[in-house]
Amino acid sequence: MDVQQFLIRIDAISVWVGKAAAWLIIGLMTLVCIEVFKRYIMNMPTAWIFDVSNMLYGTLFMLAGAYALAQNAHVRGDFLYSSLRPRIQAALDLLLYVLFFLPGVAALIYAGYHYAALSWRIGEHSTVTAEGPPIYYFKTVIPAAGVLVMLQGLAEIARCIICLKTGEWPRRLKDVEEIDVVAEQLANSEHIDAQTRDDAIERAQDIDRAARQRGRGGDIET
Repeated sequence: MDVQQFLIRIDAISVWVGKAAAWLIIGLMTLVCIEVFKRYIMNMPTAWIFDVSNMLYGTLFMLAGAYALAQNAHVRGDFLYSSLRPRIQAALDLLLYVLFFLPGVAALIYAGYHYAALSWRIGEHSTVTAEGPPIYYFKTVIPAAGVLVMLQGLAEIARCIICLKTGEWPRRLKDVEEIDVVAEQLANSEHIDAQTRDDAIERAQDIDRAARQRGRGGDIET
């Protein structure tokens, strides 16, 4: 297995975990709807739903971190960055990863592990509401998410090093983006002619590429 395949494998892990965690949205939405119905229709609020909703949202948020990093989707002020050459981008990224990312995520894993271990030892339950649910399962997600982000971060550091050597960003696993959905909807539309449809799709893709401009090399579709 060469380095490129290894990086794609790490991307695949992050994407799989992110997509799996996305299903928590259904559980979160269901709980919120149940609570709204019970609270405002039946006048029978359920205290533990508040805690569980927070834990579901927090789990989704943390487990999606590696996915966002794999897709280069974290927010950045790249109005200047996008105009730089790939090697300069890679050098800047590598510096920031070493100075901030690695120490920060390592601290998260270390502190999160002890945080979760203590919670398991004492059988911790939520104190936000009466008879709160157990939260040691939730706190275990903290170091687990940190490990996933660290793994993806090491892959990004490897990409920076490769780019410094070759002058081009190596490929990454590309997931479906919102613009792809828009393009598919336009492609299936029966209310506009083919030329107008193709022009609209091309303009939308140009706008999206300009907004996301970064020398990352070719992407591999999931």
